[in-house]
Amino acid sequence: MIKAYLAMENELLIAASQGDDGGSWQVQTQLAGTEPTCVAIDPADPQRVYCGTFGRGVWKSEDAGKSWKPIGNLGKSRDGGGVKSAQITSIAVSAVEHSDGKGVVYAGTEPTALYRSEDGGDNWKELSKLRELPSSSTWSFPPRPYTSHVRWITPDPLKGGRIFAAIEAGALVKSSDGGAHWEDRVRNGPFDTHTLLMHPRAPDRLYSSAGDDYNESRDGGMTWKSPSEGLPYHYLWGLAIDPKDPETMIASASPGPYEAHHARSDALSIIARKSGDGPWQQVTSGLPDPRGTVAPVLASNPEAAHTFYALTNRGLYRSQDAGENWNVLPVPWKDSYRLEHQQALAVSTL
Repeated sequence: MIKAYLAMENELLIAASQGDDGGSWQVQTQLAGTEPTCVAIDPADPQRVYCGTFGRGVWKSEDAGKSWKPIGNLGKSRDGGGVKSAQITSIAVSAVEHSDGKGVVYAGTEPTALYRSEDGGDNWKELSKLRELPSSSTWSFPPRPYTSHVRWITPDPLKGGRIFAAIEAGALVKSSDGGAHWEDRVRNGPFDTHTLLMHPRAPDRLYSSAGDDYNESRDGGMTWKSPSEGLPYHYLWGLAIDPKDPETMIASASPGPYEAHHARSDALSIIARKSGDGPWQQVTSGLPDPRGTVAPVLASNPEAAHTFYALTNRGLYRSQDAGENWNVLPVPWKDSYRLEHQQALAVSTL
């Protein structure tokens, strides 16, 4: 069974298909009214799923989304083991750090803070050294310039304890000891990362889709380059890598943040594909018209080679040929979704 978790503006859609042909999908709605922002599946057990919300804290399902419960002990002090902010902006589960059969969970918030749980979200520890980095005084989220948040968390899929955190906006930082200590942003590193990925077949390689272009590092974030030849736009949002081929990826791009995120007027975005050393190329086969489409959220299924998913305000799309051709999946779509900017997407095979 394929499970897709679609974080819409006001609810979480859970779409399930029994086969790979995409002919029949069953959909249920969960967490209505919670403003889901991020979703993460535990690699140790795909039945265990975490969802962050903007204002209602962290939620967990242990039955692949059929039921949910709030976790995080919201309101406890930092010393009391809880997540202090209800505004969860990112969540991730390590594939190599485990405790009692559960992957170690990281949750980022607004205002910027990062938390770690080693028991499936029952207890949390703030990784407070993050907020002491020298660059922290410069972090600022443009729509709310008085604050910032942890936009993305990337645990290294090969090295336990090494994690990267993208602050929106102002820094991409890393830790080598599970968040106890942090290294600040580096010169020429991405400033406004929206999606940051690593691949188990490409040690030390980082892929960053950012407001300041597409960026890559081949040495664990020490140095960076911007291999963006062929991209017509350089405000990047979503990103996904072929699970079996670290040289093939797709990204969503727009002229700027307004066109990327405002579905009600002037939305414009594309999906571009890159393979090997070749340039980026826009893909269109089976995808909606770029005009009126907000920047898609992109994902891959770790168990499905050459398969990508794109969550847009026009529907959920899938490619099974490494991003060259696409089909819209028969997931029921409300008219209201066309006026929204979808927040997150995660896919797994049960």
